[in-house]
Amino acid sequence: MTRIALLPDRSVLEVTGADRVQFLNGLVSNDVAHCLPGRAVWAALLTPQGKYLADFFILAEPDRLLLECAASQAALVSARLLRYRLRADVAITPVPLAVHAAWDGAPETPGITAPDPRLPDAGWRVLTSGPVTCNAAAEDFDAHRLRLGLPDGVQDLEPEKTVLLEAGFDELGGVSWTKGCYMGQELTARTRYRGLLKRRLLPVHGASLPPPGTPVMSQDRVVGDMRSSRGGVGLALLRLDALDQPLDAGGHTLSVSIPAWMRLPQPA
Repeated sequence: MTRIALLPDRSVLEVTGADRVQFLNGLVSNDVAHCLPGRAVWAALLTPQGKYLADFFILAEPDRLLLECAASQAALVSARLLRYRLRADVAITPVPLAVHAAWDGAPETPGITAPDPRLPDAGWRVLTSGPVTCNAAAEDFDAHRLRLGLPDGVQDLEPEKTVLLEAGFDELGGVSWTKGCYMGQELTARTRYRGLLKRRLLPVHGASLPPPGTPVMSQDRVVGDMRSSRGGVGLALLRLDALDQPLDAGGHTLSVSIPAWMRLPQPA
């Protein structure tokens, strides 16, 4: 049975104007030209130095693009994008659409829908202007995405610090390697082609898990820190050279599980 939940901490920005695709393509990590009705794109906005600022899903209608983002990041996303508008024919405004996630089957709810582009098992994104009958809560979807090892930008990434490839944006289709230049591209490309990653955001399990920010220890060495968790499943940013060692966070023993979608460097 399809499960659907309202995500009250998400909001939507409308991007209109003849230059909307070209404008966004020069600023975000993914190829906006691939965004079509019924086909969403997941992308990030970076600093000029290539560090994470915000991420969002982009859904398309014939005359506009819809950026579905964390409500707490909406003002930042709008302001940062408009800073680079110059003479482009582009307008960005908030729109009163409710955001839902659906999983374990395709939704039958009327609205603007597209499969979650990260993983088939992640489900669907659904934007609606009217009420929707839900049979799950936002907390249920949060547990679902943690079981899949999917990051939540607000909970799991650090603005102006996180490198996209640490958070799985490569394997999860959040970066285009072919579309050309965008803000922050240089560091993202260099990280990939020179194999510079030393840490990854990884799923961890335990009988219980500590709060976000708790240091993860291997013996006397700090090798990472906890991010979000729910019900004994969570994410932690960990050094790759510590994955074969016992891990502890605040007195909680952690075990690491590598999702099938994730590609880690092979030991030398």
